Amino acid sequence: MPDSSVAVYGAYGHTGRFVVAELLARGYAPLLAGRDRDKLLSLAHHHPGLETRTAAVEDPAALDRVLRDTAAVINCAGPFATTAAPLIEAALRAGLPYVDVAAEIEANHDTFTAFAQPALAAGTLVVPAMAFYGGLGDLLVTAALGDSTAADAAHIAYGLSSWHPTPGTLAAGAVSAQRRGGRRVRYTGGRLQMHDETLPTVRWPFPPPSGDQDVLAGFTMADVVTVPSHLTIPEVCTYMTVSAAAGLAAPHTPAPAAVDEHGRSAQTFVVDARVHVGREQSRMAVSGQDIYAVSAPLAVEAVDRILTGRTKTVGVASAGAAFDAPSFLRALSPHLKPIDARGGVR
Repeated sequence: MPDSSVAVYGAYGHTGRFVVAELLARGYAPLLAGRDRDKLLSLAHHHPGLETRTAAVEDPAALDRVLRDTAAVINCAGPFATTAAPLIEAALRAGLPYVDVAAEIEANHDTFTAFAQPALAAGTLVVPAMAFYGGLGDLLVTAALGDSTAADAAHIAYGLSSWHPTPGTLAAGAVSAQRRGGRRVRYTGGRLQMHDETLPTVRWPFPPPSGDQDVLAGFTMADVVTVPSHLTIPEVCTYMTVSAAAGLAAPHTPAPAAVDEHGRSAQTFVVDARVHVGREQSRMAVSGQDIYAVSAPLAVEAVDRILTGRTKTVGVASAGAAFDAPSFLRALSPHLKPIDARGGVR
């Protein structure tokens, strides 16, 4: 194994804790980092022997100390509109790969725009949105296309049984809403566009066992940044089950509650990606449990592939551009169950 020390910034957050556990399970030594010293020490109490380092994102020198003698950094601290750029800059100064779990559309777009050339010049890899939103959908669409890199449209439907947002999700959503001035965003005609239209409710034929469900069409997620970053697809649309969207929007929806020994919630999901080329349709679908928990193996698998030389590019790249999508999805089989086009579990 390469250098096993991986910095996890925001290690004490909901997703950060899953990332720490996944790194430990894979034989890595997480370095617990973040802005709150007391929270870091509390987390370290449950993981004796792990080092903690405290740094504010506004302090470049402190971030440099956080990343010293590490092999990579995983950023789990939102809002990423605040944390991504400083941590990427620190990673580039140290010559380290950077991975984050950002679902914020604007923050991910900023990463591609601002750091494409610096990351390429540094010869390192920056992978934003390497998580349930943005990363998984991109891998599914890329795998569905096979050897092709172009399509007429991609549709990614999220069949969540429920959505209990974390405080980090709510904070990130508030930042995105403020940046948009309350408007909505979509990817159509080959570019991101703002709009004020009401999202229509349509019926989506999820594969069994989910079956047909009402979804909000155009409930836009980070896939509208990651997918077209490397694939020529002028229309990318994402969908969300109405019940999950309602849970996210409700003012008093409780945070996720653990129901098993891994700390996962009872939430289940199906992600159904369909790619259209003319009259032909390709489809990839997976199911699993807990969108926050599954972000951890996505991010850690990415770091492992980077550190073991199993990548396709350098610079800023989405999951589908950085890695071999089919083999990446196969590696996640303990966490994601593939579903074939007829609805049967493969």
